[in-house]
Amino acid sequence: MTSDRPQFLENALSVAGLTDYIQTTLQEDPQLRSLWVVGEVSSAKKHASGIFFTLADPGDNSSITCVVWKSQISRLTAFPTAGEQMLILGSLRLYRKQGRYQLSVWQILPVGEGFQALRYRRLRNRLATEGLFDAERKRSLPRHPHTIAVVTSPQAAAWGDIQRTLVSRYPGLRVLLSPTLVQGDRAPQSIVKAIDRVSRDGRAQVLILARGGGATEDLAAFDDERVVRAIATCAIPVITGIGHQRDESLADLAADWCAHTPTAAAERVVPELAVLCDEHRDRQFRLHRAVVAQLQQARSQVQQLRQRLSGVPVRRQLQQERQQLERLDRQLRQAVRYRLQQAQQHHQLLREKLAVLDPEAVLQRGYAVVRGSDGEILRSPAETKIGRVLTLQLAQGQVKVKVTKLDP
Repeated sequence: MTSDRPQFLENALSVAGLTDYIQTTLQEDPQLRSLWVVGEVSSAKKHASGIFFTLADPGDNSSITCVVWKSQISRLTAFPTAGEQMLILGSLRLYRKQGRYQLSVWQILPVGEGFQALRYRRLRNRLATEGLFDAERKRSLPRHPHTIAVVTSPQAAAWGDIQRTLVSRYPGLRVLLSPTLVQGDRAPQSIVKAIDRVSRDGRAQVLILARGGGATEDLAAFDDERVVRAIATCAIPVITGIGHQRDESLADLAADWCAHTPTAAAERVVPELAVLCDEHRDRQFRLHRAVVAQLQQARSQVQQLRQRLSGVPVRRQLQQERQQLERLDRQLRQAVRYRLQQAQQHHQLLREKLAVLDPEAVLQRGYAVVRGSDGEILRSPAETKIGRVLTLQLAQGQVKVKVTKLDP
């Protein structure tokens, strides 16, 4: 009886069979049972069972995961430190559950600063000298933005976290996604294009650059000089939410605000509506309390004035004021009469003086005014001569006379 199964299925291995074969191959190779490996520690994390870290080769971007089990930690000469070049002694083991291999470490020896760490430090110092990380150039985030742009991968969990956070905190907000790669060799240029796309669009008031956590080598794009300069020259404020275990990336240093995770960035960029409502109610309460206090103070003042007014005999006060007015009226009338009497007496005196000095009155008493032919008044015989005709002005008319004798 022949089998109906194809020949290639007869020769196929199961997943467990393939894993067993690879494990047997690794275990039977004497060189892999104990070997020295040199590389740069790109990331390290302590765990209850031991220390897990990644050893990278900067030359071709290859890496291998390593583990120092808890029982072996006390025998280590040095601990794995991100950015440092180290010499590792261990054996290669296959991790069956995930089908990957890792280096089980027995000993670690420091070699020196790694190439990646050196390049990172030099780039950071150069950009800092240019002033790209200065606090003076940091822009404040808008308090109530109505449109926010997010630069991240649309497939990343960070995009979903940001959306949920913004919707729950600030409903009605417009969120624009500028998609980009966030990992790999093409990620830096993709991030630069996504940031430039937001600037040219012009609708957003603030930009969130986000990526979830990961190994240090996965986040290399955010230490790229092109990305740093794109953030520094962005037309609107930039807040980063790049989740990772190491210190700040260069993108974080260049941003106007840095958050540790995408969710924290979303929380920082908009206020929480519930908090705003509470603050508004608090302002209303304080305003109402201030108005009530002012009203109570005014009422108290009115009551005090009423009490003072009720304590004063109004009729007696009015009678005293009326008597004072009558007394002042009498004094005024007396003063006016006195001044009028003085004025009349002075007027009479002036009339009498004027009557005495009146030329007509003098003529009435028998005097005459002598005038020459040209009408001038003569006061001395020397002012005329014999034979001249003079005019005598009398009280009643005039007389023409001729000079016959001069008696000086």
